[in-house]
Amino acid sequence: MIRLAWPDLGEQELAAVAEVFESGQLTMGPKVAEFEAGLAAACEVEHAVAVSSGTAALHLSVLALGIGPGDEVIVPAYTFPATANVVAMAGAKPVLVDVDPETMNMRPDAVADAVTDRTRAVLVVHLFGRPARWEEIAAAVPERIELLEDAAGALGARRGERACGGLGRLGCLSFHPRKIVTTGEGGAVTTNDGELAEAIRSMRHHGWRGTDMPAAGLNYRLPDILSALGSSQLARLESLLEEREQLAAAYDERLDGVVRTPTADPGDRHGLQAYVIQLDRRDEALDALHEAGIQAQIGTYALHRLSAYSDQGDFRGADSAYERALALPFHNRLGEGEIERVASVLTQVVSD
Repeated sequence: MIRLAWPDLGEQELAAVAEVFESGQLTMGPKVAEFEAGLAAACEVEHAVAVSSGTAALHLSVLALGIGPGDEVIVPAYTFPATANVVAMAGAKPVLVDVDPETMNMRPDAVADAVTDRTRAVLVVHLFGRPARWEEIAAAVPERIELLEDAAGALGARRGERACGGLGRLGCLSFHPRKIVTTGEGGAVTTNDGELAEAIRSMRHHGWRGTDMPAAGLNYRLPDILSALGSSQLARLESLLEEREQLAAAYDERLDGVVRTPTADPGDRHGLQAYVIQLDRRDEALDALHEAGIQAQIGTYALHRLSAYSDQGDFRGADSAYERALALPFHNRLGEGEIERVASVLTQVVSD
């Protein structure tokens, strides 16, 4: 079996976790602050607030901006459902917009068309690590509308000279095991706004501010033991991304002209959270890979095809991406032979 994903964990991570075991302080402590400082530096912002998941990061960001009933937030129609779910859970309306079927990121013109008097924010996703066309999206909406980054798969990615996670007023990261830096489960909010950072710190910890609780909050804390794991990973961010770029290049060499391979705009750096190709007869390819003992899966979800969001119309770009996108095995335990096996199966499906 060739696995879809395999976190890059080793002696450094074991030593970091053992250090926390020895300290006896497993929940929030010094390792959280250490991890947050590293994340802020990586995203080139002043503040990072570690939380329990990428979904928690998105949820707290929406809440921190006071978004709620009667408000609308623009969301791409092709993304993991958490991006829309957090808006709905805050009592606001997620408004779906179509994506470019080639980039699989939201279309700036579709964003412009979706703006109403109730629009409070746009949740911009850098899907699979490909930077979205940030400045075009910003130009498509009035200044009163906030741009939030769903950079769950884009730690290490860059839009031109700027780090993803540092483009919007708030950025949201995920450290799920398929992400480049993992804590098992975890996330973070990044920002240059000190007041928003403090509000999110309070909300992640039941609403506490010192010895008072001015408003109700949640338990979205990330413990020290997971933050230690994250810091060890984060120290290797550049080398981890370089390894992924080498793997992507090996796939590109074998699959060029066979399927559509991942790309980024000129001057951008792809975060390569996953290696997601596009091809016709995607489901046949998926079945063939599985029969050959190779794990693979669809890219992500067309939200309007899910019952929760099926009342928002049709989105042709999202349909195309959903029907054609396929995530291939992508981790540093892959050798040339395994990549060749994957490419061989795909080539056979396309040529049949």
